[in-house]
Amino acid sequence: VQLQASGGGSVQAGGSLRLSCAASGLIIRINTMNWYRQVVGQQRELVATITSGKSTDYADPVKGRFTISRDNAKNTVFLQMNSLKPEDTAVYYCNARRVIAPKYDYWGQGTQVTVSS
Repeated sequence: VQLQASGGGSVQAGGSLRLSCAASGLIIRINTMNWYRQVVGQQRELVATITSGKSTDYADPVKGRFTISRDNAKNTVFLQMNSLKPEDTAVYYCNARRVIAPKYDYWGQGTQVTVSS
């Protein structure tokens, strides 16, 4: 299984970025897919989730600004990030996790997002 994250970059506050996570060896539409972010020296935090039923959930700091979605045909998950703030600066990781047997927990390599004020 591989999760290939891309789309990170540097933007000014108020700008937008769209992250992509292309999956191989795993069918995203039947999995719960997550986006996490991590700042150096801090714990990785959950940012957004999309379930197999397309239910979505967001961390409070990003609600109303970030949108998680997926393209089943491309087997890709997206994170649209609008109205970016400097505190959104982090490395963003996509994740596929199954908590019932057969359990698994796959991570992408991370993509850097830097927001300047």
